[in-house]
Amino acid sequence: MLKLIKNFNKKEWGLILFSFILIIAQVWLDLKMPDYMSEITKLVQTEGSKMNDILKNGGFMLICALGSLISAIFVGFLISLLSSSFSMKLRKKLFSKVEDLSTHEVKQFKTDSLITRTTNDITQVEMLIGMGLQLLIKAPITAIWAITKILNKSWQWSAVTAVAVVILLSVIGALMIIVMPKFKIVQKLIDNINGVIRENLTGIRVVRAFNAEKYQENKFEKVNNKLTNQQLFNQRAFGVLSPIMYLVMNSLTLVIYFIGAFLIKEALMIDKITLFGDMVVFSSYAMQVIMSFLMLAMIFMMIPRSQVSANRINEVLDTEITVKDGSLIETSTKDIGTVEFKNVSFKYPDAEEYLLKNISFKANKGETVAFIGSTGSGKSTLINLVPRFYDVTDGEVLIDGINVKEYKQEYLYNKLGYVPQKAVIFDGSVSFNVGYGDNGKKITDKKIKEAIRVAQGTEFVEKMDNQYETHLASGGTNISGGQKQRLSIARAIARDPEIYIFDDSFSALDYKTDSVLRKVLKEYTKEATSLIVAQRIGTIMNADKILVLDNGECVGMGTHKELLKNCEVYKQIALSQLSKEELENGSK
Repeated sequence: MLKLIKNFNKKEWGLILFSFILIIAQVWLDLKMPDYMSEITKLVQTEGSKMNDILKNGGFMLICALGSLISAIFVGFLISLLSSSFSMKLRKKLFSKVEDLSTHEVKQFKTDSLITRTTNDITQVEMLIGMGLQLLIKAPITAIWAITKILNKSWQWSAVTAVAVVILLSVIGALMIIVMPKFKIVQKLIDNINGVIRENLTGIRVVRAFNAEKYQENKFEKVNNKLTNQQLFNQRAFGVLSPIMYLVMNSLTLVIYFIGAFLIKEALMIDKITLFGDMVVFSSYAMQVIMSFLMLAMIFMMIPRSQVSANRINEVLDTEITVKDGSLIETSTKDIGTVEFKNVSFKYPDAEEYLLKNISFKANKGETVAFIGSTGSGKSTLINLVPRFYDVTDGEVLIDGINVKEYKQEYLYNKLGYVPQKAVIFDGSVSFNVGYGDNGKKITDKKIKEAIRVAQGTEFVEKMDNQYETHLASGGTNISGGQKQRLSIARAIARDPEIYIFDDSFSALDYKTDSVLRKVLKEYTKEATSLIVAQRIGTIMNADKILVLDNGECVGMGTHKELLKNCEVYKQIALSQLSKEELENGSK
């Protein structure tokens, strides 16, 4: 928690200092009222007392109460402002950090956990600052100040108050020991619930198609019950605190009056009124002491969960970014639009075996280089090394003759037009999705329409109700898979990049659309370099160079015609999809 508090800026520390001063004033006013009450008690019981003196002290009590109220309102406003602005900055900082995480690091934390940390965990910290900070300042000041005021009244009363405080501290300490470890479990269970909900929503079509609603309900009920039972345990444990607090408070008042009655009975007549006034004052101050510990108890109820949340937030913020940003923002090399792999090997950080082994090739400007191989051969992983979704374990990936690690990532991405394996559609219009992002160039409406035309999307887009301004749901749930893929391709085309990366981006298209799109795309992008991962031989057979991958190794490289003669793996893949006649016609 202290790590997060270090994020306060000067203005926020200023608000805390000002709130601290107001709280001191509030405590002084609260503790001043029993003094006036004592004076009123003495005046009422003293013969010859004037009503004006009683009313005067009563007026001072009202002024103290009003001053305390105004101070409390100001403190509440300032602390609320502080907590909300702090949580806003913290959420922004955490979100920015998550954006910088590599693909491996995101998988390590898990998406549902990152969502919980960005929302629920920050809310817990905000609640502690918003409510706890005020109580944390006020409670100790009130307790210490009130104790100093009652120490010289009567050792019997002081002893009884001390016993009450020890009982409360013992109960609070026991609860902290029992409940604090449980809050970490609670946050993990919230992660699990988010994971189940996310899985259910993203896979809703499959769930319905397989009549698996009941299964999903049972799965959710299981994690929901675990969270509910854990929360019930925590709340029941803390539920014991309230009755104990009130029992101690009422018992303390009763004992103070019992002792007071005994002391008054044994005192001389001249001291009886003074003792009675002291008893009333001591009772009020003792309640202030107990209320201070009640406030501390509330803080102790909040601190454990907030501490767990703070630790989870710091886990993300303290994560060392493995894909570090370079500094190069411009190049003056002769090589433009080239991609070269030099003896590249790759394995995941937590894996023992290499997924890619000693891959070398070069794609020159205007060339189309394709990658094919069986499932799990490392095709997608290989091209994901170009935009640095992962960094190579050994070897180098060069763009325009320069190692990709040297580029500033923003500049590197401006060179690329990336089409992922799974088409991603954002909540917004067709135009917004195609013109998405910033590559230093203004993407005009004309450019968007041209990109959609090249991606063979004009026909279905112009049939929509609002055409290019038609709203698309997040994930593209209101359009087909082929339409999503074509808009995803159009998004890359609209950027006019030096290098296109197609990660199995034609798989949802029918053969006719695929053929027409590739023909138009080849003409449109003839000045750019294209890297294509594909499962279909028909998609890549006209590529300038084809790399055949098998178990992470390059087992063949050449044109379609050359590979049919020289590479058995490629030939087997080709014959599994096309007949000999089709292959021969395609290679001519």
